[in-house]
Amino acid sequence: MFLFAMPLIVTAQSNPIELGNVQWLRSYPGALNKSKVERKSVLILFQEIPGCQTCKNYGTQVLAHPLLVEAIESEFVPLAIYNNKGGDDGEVLKLYNEPAWNNPVVRIVDQSGKDVVNRMNGNYSAAGLASIMTQAIIKNKGKAPTWLQLLTDELKAQQKGTMEATYSMYCFWTGEAVFGKVNGVMQTSAGFQNGKEVVIVEYDPSLITLSKLNEIAGDHQCNTVAGGSFRPDNTPKYHLSNSPYKTIPMTELQKCRVNSALAEGLDPKEYLSARQLAYLNKTPVKNRVSMELTQAW
Repeated sequence: MFLFAMPLIVTAQSNPIELGNVQWLRSYPGALNKSKVERKSVLILFQEIPGCQTCKNYGTQVLAHPLLVEAIESEFVPLAIYNNKGGDDGEVLKLYNEPAWNNPVVRIVDQSGKDVVNRMNGNYSAAGLASIMTQAIIKNKGKAPTWLQLLTDELKAQQKGTMEATYSMYCFWTGEAVFGKVNGVMQTSAGFQNGKEVVIVEYDPSLITLSKLNEIAGDHQCNTVAGGSFRPDNTPKYHLSNSPYKTIPMTELQKCRVNSALAEGLDPKEYLSARQLAYLNKTPVKNRVSMELTQAW
């Protein structure tokens, strides 16, 4: 029996450190009702509050990532359950057979409270949270927003580890545009090495092989380069840096995709979230291309 003793909403401004920057509901029945109205799954965070260092790190690192916060708030109904309290929180713990005084657990459930995907426990990474959200959206809608899928791919690649290849060509701005749109490429850097214009390509070897990258390079008259010191170009992501989109905070993978789209005269908006697009043409104009996402946000 739920007594509704808990506050209905915890605003991001009043959050304990363990809840990050997400605006959470605190009523399980209220979250299910909202799920029915908005036709969104409920993302339940079972969290120890006040919690151990793992719980605090999850709040300050994972639940403070601006794009993860946006995904939680825009694609789901967020619900926080304190796993070290009684009352209504304790009733929800019993309902899902969740342990008390536990590290963060995430469940994504439908409007009836049934799991949409497997619960996430023992994974306290940004990649893990992005992955479970993407899985749930794909299961419900068939496809996740492009910007969220990119974020998931990028975070997973960072977690697994990436590899690099360096190519020289007649114009490194063209090189960035060519490689930046390739699935599996996570980041590109244009500059000079051994007196040549080069592009360093960082890629996820689980998504694309070096031989495939070499094949793409050969099709565009690029040659592999080894050795020598690298000096970055003064205008990173040339097409992005010379567009209104330079004002938007982005991940490195987003910068690649947006830069390549602009080079081909395509609309890059699908690669960006609604909150990112709110930065477009924001005054005063600030070039954020060289800035890391959280620093630029």
